[in-house]
Order: sequence, then structure tokens, then C-alpha cells
Amino acid sequence: MSDEQSEAVRLLWGPHPKPTRGPKPALSLNRIARAGIAIADAEGLAAVSMQRVAGLLGVTKMALYRYVPGKAELVAVMVETAIGGTPPPNETRRAWREQLGGWARHLSTVFRRHPWLLDATVGPRVVGPGELAWMEQALAALDDTGLTGAERMDAVVLLTGHVRGIAVQARAAGPEGSPEAQLAATLGELMRAHGERYPALTAALASAAQSGGQDEALEFGLHRILDGLGLLITQRTN
Repeated sequence: MSDEQSEAVRLLWGPHPKPTRGPKPALSLNRIARAGIAIADAEGLAAVSMQRVAGLLGVTKMALYRYVPGKAELVAVMVETAIGGTPPPNETRRAWREQLGGWARHLSTVFRRHPWLLDATVGPRVVGPGELAWMEQALAALDDTGLTGAERMDAVVLLTGHVRGIAVQARAAGPEGSPEAQLAATLGELMRAHGERYPALTAALASAAQSGGQDEALEFGLHRILDGLGLLITQRTN
């Protein structure tokens, strides 16, 4: 484990030494994380820097280094506060499908609230206890389903990937509207000129427009994933 990773582990998992003498610390990891989150929410992750966060908190950058040694560790505590700090509600008394559906929708909401998390939660990194609680809850929902540990892990990865994929598209679409609606509008213009070459696409777009079936990619994919898991669970338990 690198020194950077070791420091992230200490910040996320503790213990956090408390000074026994001297004035009360002016800052806390929570305040620092929330300042970074405010910048990232407004301008994106690239805009976050130790200097910007220090300025927002009204302290010097050197004062900030007493709490967080660098940007990598700063982003780690930001992620833990933004996603790990708001775990989904406990729904252990509900059926596994309802639990996982609620879990995925809650994760989608977090990504919409903090789009920069899509960049901050990729690649090798140290994960905090709150964020791990998300995985724990999703895996626990699949207890007593007959699925192996590997299958349950794969199911959680699949659900997460689906939610992330929709969130990436939504971020790319920006405030102009949903990615599905933008794509349909663009394709609609093309189909009016070239629709005879793509009859299946033309028919699908016309049907979606009439039924109002657009903007449902998250729910459509979520239900298909859960349907597939249901079939596998039935095979395991019969």
C-alpha cells in the first residue's frame, strides 16, 4: 500500500488523534469535505484544489494541509461524505427485488445530485466505511436466494454499472433534457429525411412518441436485470 493510500485509509477509517492541548481545531474533515463537494457540484471535480477549498473555508492552504495532505485524500473524504455518508434506508423486511430496486434508484439520485462522483469513483482507490455500507446492503438483500457469493457480487456490479451508465448519459445531456429525449429528437429529424432506409428505427421512434415510453431507460434496464436475477434465483431454489 502506497503512502497516499495509507493516509486515505487513516482519514476514512481512523483513528483520528485528538489534540490534548492547545486551541480547538478550527476545521474538521466534514467541513473540508463539504467545501470540496460544493465546488465539485458547481464546477466539476477538476475545479477542486487545495487552494480553492482553503479559500472557501477562509484559511490558508498550509492550514488545510494539517488535516488533509493532498488532493487525492481530499477527494476520498469528499466521496465518503457525498455517497458513503448517505446510505440507502434499511429495507431488510422487503423482498430482495424491492430492496435492490430501491437501492439502485437511491444510487441514481446520488449520482444526479453529485455528477462528479462518476469521475471520482473509478480506478483503484481506498473505499470508506460508509461507501462499503452500500455494497453490504445490496449483497445482504440477496441472502437466502441461493446465489453464490460470486454471483451476488456480480449482480451488484451489474446493477451499479447500469445506474452509472444512465448517469453518464444524463450528465452528457446536461440541463437541456434527458439523453433519451435528445437522441429521439435528433433521430426524428434524420428519420424524416431518411426513414425509408431504417424502417424498424422509424417505427420504434413513432411508437415511443405515441406511448410516452421515452426517458425510461433506467427503469427498463433495472427491471430487466432484476427479471434475470429472478430467473436465476428460481433455478437455484428449485
